[in-house]
Amino acid sequence: MARTIQVTFDAADPAALMRFWSAALGYETDPPPSGFDSWDAALDAFGVPPEQRNDRSACHDPDGVGPRLFFQRVPEGKTAKNRVHLDVRAAPGLRGAERMAALQAEADRLVGLGAVVVERFEPEPPLGHGSIVLRDPEGNELCLD
Repeated sequence: MARTIQVTFDAADPAALMRFWSAALGYETDPPPSGFDSWDAALDAFGVPPEQRNDRSACHDPDGVGPRLFFQRVPEGKTAKNRVHLDVRAAPGLRGAERMAALQAEADRLVGLGAVVVERFEPEPPLGHGSIVLRDPEGNELCLD
């Protein structure tokens, strides 16, 4: 039986990183628990002190196709290259200059949200279609593919 997955990010600022990835992927913030109009109301009712309210955050694909993303505060910063990263499919089906223009437009949008471009790989036919490597606002690598 296939399982669904959740992708978890360690973060210094879970809410900010969740906002970046929500904007990057078109995801939505997880709604507050049933019976609460807002997360603040729920956290007040649960007795969560203000200094712990950014310990976790989550978002999801509104179409229910992609995995849920969960962000958790950790005390240490990122220290090495990710062994696993997300490929954001920003130009499916496109080739050549049209593909690279679409990838560059998406890279520019993500830079505006706080990402940093690391490297651009030009198309190398027959198998290399081109991609752009970035880092999110906390340094996690991602590829625009």
